[in-house]
Amino acid sequence: MASLSHAQSSIAEPVVRPRPRTKPKTRTRKRTHARARGGILWIVVSGILLTGVVFVNVAVLRLNLSLDSTNSERTKLRAENAALQSSLSQELSSSRIQTRAAKEFGLTYADPSQYGYVNLGK
Repeated sequence: MASLSHAQSSIAEPVVRPRPRTKPKTRTRKRTHARARGGILWIVVSGILLTGVVFVNVAVLRLNLSLDSTNSERTKLRAENAALQSSLSQELSSSRIQTRAAKEFGLTYADPSQYGYVNLGK
């Protein structure tokens, strides 16, 4: 049995070399994931803000279009009012009224010197 023990002792035991320590990869992975999440968050926030700006611009454009149509309608109404005012002033002219009164009712213009006054104060 001596030879068996001698054979076992002649086999060299493997040399255990210590592994060099490296930094844990979980920290760097967490940092890169946090950076990626932060970047994605900024992209989403920027997209939401830009979408809001677009919607506000569209609303302002619609208001401007309605304001333009309202202004054109106001201009038309002012022109119509001016035409009606002119027509009214022509209808209310004293010569026209006198002519119509003479034709329809037989009325004539009386001279102011022919007027007589009654004094009711006595």
